[in-house]
This record gives sequence, structure tokens and C-alpha cells, in this order.
Amino acid sequence: VQLQASGGGSVQDGGSLRLSCSASGRTFNTYTMCWFRQTPGKEREFVAVIRWNSYTYYSDSVKGRFTISRDNAKSTVYLQMNSLKPEDTAVYYCAAGNGVILSRIRIDQAYDSWGQGTQLTVSS
Repeated sequence: VQLQASGGGSVQDGGSLRLSCSASGRTFNTYTMCWFRQTPGKEREFVAVIRWNSYTYYSDSVKGRFTISRDNAKSTVYLQMNSLKPEDTAVYYCAAGNGVILSRIRIDQAYDSWGQGTQLTVSS
């Protein structure tokens, strides 16, 4: 599956933004979809995941502020980000994996398709 992320930009502290990730392919509804983020000099960090059955899981740093969702009819996954903080500044990547087991949903190596990344900058 090929992924195209969009929606990044610059917002003020406390603002909101929604990222989108569109996928090609006919089996989108079977994929586990995930968002990671990365800042310069740091490893890629798990943000949120949604499985084929709409099970969701979030990192502690975004829980309660971010919401991941999917629209299988549009082959798109979303990341609604509210109450943004400067520490949320990063390049955000969407990823897709088929057959990702629950114990590996936060591990980037479990995903075999990646979008190009979209920059989010939160200023104080």
C-alpha cells in the first residue's frame, strides 16, 4: 500500500490540527494504521494506532489530546490533534501494516509501508 500524508502546518500553543493519510490499494480495511513522529536527532516515536477492528491505542504523551480514526470508504486515516504543545513539534509519519500483532503495534519495524511525513510546528 502507498501512503500520502497531509495536513501539517504551523499552529500556536493550544491550537488544533488534523492530519490525514490516504492509502492506495483495495485492502485498506485490513491494515493496522499508525502515526509516528520524529524530531531531529531523536528516534521515531509512536503516537497512535488504529487496528482493522477500530481498536485504538495512544502514547501517554498524547492521550486525551489526540484522536486517531479511519474512514475505510475513503482509505484514509486521520489524526485529530487538540491542545497542541510545542513539544508536539515534529515530522509526523503515517504507517501501515498487515497482520500486526497487538504486542508490536508501537514498534516501527512492524509496519512495512510509510508515508512521506508532514511537518507540524507548534509555537509558544
